[in-house]
Parts: sequence; structure tokens; C-alpha cells
Amino acid sequence: MTETPTTTGRTRYGYFLACEDHGPKALVEQARMAEDAGFEALWISDHFHPWGDAQGHSPFVWSVIGALSEATSLPVQTAVTCPTVRVHPLVVAHAAATSAVQLGGRFRLGVGTGEALNEHVTGERWPPAPVRLQMLEEAVHVIRRLHTGEQVTHHGRHYTVENARLYDLPDTPVPIDVSGFGSAAIALAARIADGFVFSGAQAEPVQEFRRSGGGRLGEQAPAFTGVKACFDRSREEAVRTVLRRWPNLFLPGELGQVLPTPAHFEQAAKLVTEQHVTDSPIPCGPDPHEHAAALREAAEAGFDGVFVSQIGPDVRGFFDFYRTEVLPRARA
Repeated sequence: MTETPTTTGRTRYGYFLACEDHGPKALVEQARMAEDAGFEALWISDHFHPWGDAQGHSPFVWSVIGALSEATSLPVQTAVTCPTVRVHPLVVAHAAATSAVQLGGRFRLGVGTGEALNEHVTGERWPPAPVRLQMLEEAVHVIRRLHTGEQVTHHGRHYTVENARLYDLPDTPVPIDVSGFGSAAIALAARIADGFVFSGAQAEPVQEFRRSGGGRLGEQAPAFTGVKACFDRSREEAVRTVLRRWPNLFLPGELGQVLPTPAHFEQAAKLVTEQHVTDSPIPCGPDPHEHAAALREAAEAGFDGVFVSQIGPDVRGFFDFYRTEVLPRARA
């Protein structure tokens, strides 16, 4: 049975596996360390490119999920997969069903409209945001039909499926959670999603999702968010690490959705300074109170699952720090 936190329970703290920043074997090892450290679930990003060459990785997420199913007992969710341009929704449906079987139902499919960085690589035109939302809605419809186990033929506005049937399916349908960062995307999530996916600790987006209907489960639909952190021996070094490894976090507007290559992100990131990092809510350095406060802030905003990702090389130190100092404070 799929493990689904709801708005009636306490917030679960999970770990966010960053495929942009680590190779496949390192991600599997991090998943083991996350479980040992007391994290309760896993997010994993789905990228074709990293945001910049300083990150330098981008393994195929579905292969990593297969390895995770043998390495950990934690629930796993993609955060997020774009099932519209680079990968046909039929293929995503197949991959998600197999992942759910491997994980014994401990899998959720997080989906979103994606970024040109990862999706334009097939040479297809990168559509404007309203069209991407239309494509996402149709893709989710196709995936859900295939997850019934019935033979599916679909001739839609954006996708065609002919005589397709999935034979290996989990006991219960894979929950599909939709990412939303603006009113139009949140409205779509509130209409079609099993849960809501966000990034950050703002309360308004999750409140808007719930005011707009809360998806197919209404008040019981879970909401998940991701936050970044950088554990290091000093705050100053942590700030420099964030600036070096993840400057894309501070780019404004729609740049993250339209820039096509890591080189373009690196050019834009030259405008980002240490002050941007210092002024941000990202906890940096060795103060456990700062890290715990960031987790609690996201929980108090109304999210049922909060997933934290370490920026920087001291991953083992991060997990020791969170196991002994941060998670107990966040849960107190």
C-alpha cells in the first residue's frame, strides 16, 4: 500500500537526492545514510542536465530508483518528472508503475511542466507556459489511464497512444502529485493532483492549493516541499559553497524555465553574489538551531512532507549533524 502522509498527521522530514549534484552510486549511498540518520522519505530530482558544470552530474533517475528499491525501505518520490517533451507520458507511466512495484507501493510520481534545460534536448520546440500546462494535464490523464491496466488508445491534442497496456502494476494506483509555482499551475494541481509539490517554506501556495479544492483528495491531499541547506564548519564557507554549487537558486523570474544549457545558467549566475545567499532562508554553517528552524518553518506553513538537500561535499557530516542535532530539535 502506498504510504501517504495527510494533513491530519505530523510533518515528515525527508531527504532530497539531487541528481544534478551527485552520481548514481553516491545517491544510493546517501539514501542509506538518510535512512540511518532518521529521515522518513526520499525525494529525487529528474534531470537530463545539471544546472551548471560545478554540479557536474545527471544520472538517469529511473535506474537510480531501481537501485534505491534494494538499498532502502523509505518511500520515494520524483521531484519532479516532466512527462511532456523529452519523455512521452506512456514511457513515464511504464517507469512509474515498475518503480512502484519495485518499491512495494512506496512510490509517488511528482510531475511538473519542466525546464528548457532538460526538455528541449530532443529538438522539439519549447512551448510557452500555458501550453505546457495543457500538455501536463493531458499527460497525467494518459498516465492514469495506463495505470488501470486496461488497453489504452488515446488520440489527444498533444499525445497519441495506440493499443498500449501495462502488465506490471502496483496493487494500488501510483499517486500523482503536481508541482505548482504560480496561480495557473496551482489551479491545475488543485483540479487533477493527488498531492501538491512546491519548493520553499511559503504558506500562501499550499493555502491556495487547498482553497482551490485540494486536488482529487480534497482536504486529505498531502502537500510536499523541498528546502536546501549547507552544513559546513563555518557559515562563511557554507555561503561560498552555495554560491559556487547552486547559484541558479537565486535567478529571478522565468529564467529557470527558459535558459537552454548549463552554460547559459553559468552566465546568468555571474549576477549572483554572496549577499544573495546570506540574505536567503537557506541555513548555512554548523548552527543546529538555524537548520531546525528552517524545517519547522516549512512544516508550520502547512506542508506534510519537508525534504532537505545538502549542498556541498560533507554529506556524511551533514547526516551525522542532522541525526544528532537537527532532526530532534525540528521534531521537538
